[in-house]
Parts: sequence; C-alpha cells; structure tokens
Amino acid sequence: MTVTVVGQIGRDLVLRSAGLPAAGGSTRVVQRRELLGGKGANQAVGLAQLGVPVALIGVVGDDDAGAAVREQAARDGVDVSGVIERGETALLVDLVDEPGSRRLFEHIPESSLLTPADVQRCEARIAGSDMVSLQLQQPAEAVLAAARTARRHGAQVVADGNPPAEARDEMLCHIDVLRADADEAALLAGEPVTSPAAARALAGRLLEAGPRLVALAIPDVGDLVVWPDGHAMVGLSKAPVLDRTGAGDAFVAGLIAALRRGADPAQAGRLAAAAAAACVAHLGGRPHLAGLAGPGVSGSVSPGTAQ
Repeated sequence: MTVTVVGQIGRDLVLRSAGLPAAGGSTRVVQRRELLGGKGANQAVGLAQLGVPVALIGVVGDDDAGAAVREQAARDGVDVSGVIERGETALLVDLVDEPGSRRLFEHIPESSLLTPADVQRCEARIAGSDMVSLQLQQPAEAVLAAARTARRHGAQVVADGNPPAEARDEMLCHIDVLRADADEAALLAGEPVTSPAAARALAGRLLEAGPRLVALAIPDVGDLVVWPDGHAMVGLSKAPVLDRTGAGDAFVAGLIAALRRGADPAQAGRLAAAAAAACVAHLGGRPHLAGLAGPGVSGSVSPGTAQ
C-alpha cells in the first residue's frame, strides 16, 4: 500500500538577492535554484525521502517544463503514473532577500488545476492507497471528489489547508487528519489564532466535525497537535531559518510518515516539526528529509490533556 498525494505540481525558480531594488532599479542575484515544486510535489518528495511508498496525482504542462518536473519526481522515487499532462506547467518564483524573508510569485494556469474528471481517472491509484493526502488549495470540486473516493475505498484522508467554505461540513466528515498553517487557522476560526488556548478551542470544534487529529500552527509559538483525549505543543526549532518556503509541506510529510509507523500523535508532531525545521535551513521548498527517516527524532514536546 502507498500514500497518494493529490495536489499542485510546478516548477520552482528560487532567487536569493542582497536586497530588493527600487522601482526602475535592479539588484544582483547571489544564488539561483530551479527545482521541482508545488505543494503536492513537495509533500510527495518528502514522503519518498522518509522511506514511504508514495504516488502523486496532479497536473503538469504538455511542455518541456512539464516533462522535466515529471522526470525529476520519478527520479526522487515518486510514482508519477497519476500525473496528467495538459496546458502550461505552473511556475512559482520564490524571492528571498534576507534569511527568513521571502516573496512568492505564482503563475498557476487554470489548466494546471485538478478537476473531478482527473480524480475519477485516477480512482484506481487512490483505491490502492492506505492514506491519501489532499492539498486543499486545489479547486473545491476536485478535492471533495478525491476525499469521497478515498473514503469509499477505505483510505485515511489527510488534508492540508482550509476546507472550502462551500463544502466544509462534508469535507470535514471525510477527513481523518487536518493540518492548517497560521493563515488557514485564522480563516477556520474567523479570527487570528495567536495562543495555544485559542488553538485548542478551534481544534476542539474541528474534532467534533470529523477529524481524529488536528495540527495547527501558532505564530511565533509552534505547532499544536490535538486528538480526542490529549494535545501536545511542539515548540519552534531554534535552528537558523534561511527560507520558509515548503515548511508546511515538509510538516505534512513528516506527520504522515510518523503516523504510518505507528507513532502516537505527540511523536508524530515532533517528527513533523523536525521535518519543517530541516526544510527551512535550505533555499527553496524542496525537502531535505532523508536524515529523518530513522525510527525516532529528538525534540521538545509538551504533552497535555485536551481541554
């Protein structure tokens, strides 16, 4: 059995400069990387690096860039039989002008987004999976179709993002594990979630709606992992941050890998946070997780009782 990731595939152009130019000016690029990218691809590559059999469902362009990123995913150990080719390949430009500060420019053509028909075409791939990871930034109709298909075939559903408002109730019913970053948590709560207490309250409401585990990012604090009879706060890593791009994708990959190993929720949160920390130490969103593929990861976890 495999994990199937359903989400964006694209080409990443990462540029690091000494500073941003004024209008009409220019600046020197001191480092440049061109990578396989997109949230779905990043999660899939991270899972492969962690030793998890993984397949990817997404769209690349019917162009040279599409062929290149598909071939790179295959070299990374990802099953690309569910990758669809049409239109233009999505392009993401990540501009880093100082450690930890970035600007992201996205060209995501309509043709690069998944449709319900794409999901139906890949049903056999989903049916052969024990877990399906959904990137909720894809169109609502497509992610809902994927969630229904996964549930019908008995796969656990991991969702990354904010469930679409027009289908939120049904979507939450299909989700086993929900991860939301700080911006997505604010959308779910209707206000910024800036403390562990606020995150626990939001997670409690989400657990009542369907998921069995919820992981929420809290700005400048860390990640809170909540399950029906407990919670654990995983503090932020003290390691230097070069580029935050892809940290959430690495977190999801680590969370899935740990849960598939049989880790308890607190242990899974610890591996997920370690994966995110490993990602932000490098330029670009491509994960660097092979060093975390062993049975355990050290880190700071504060367990508690659900409130």
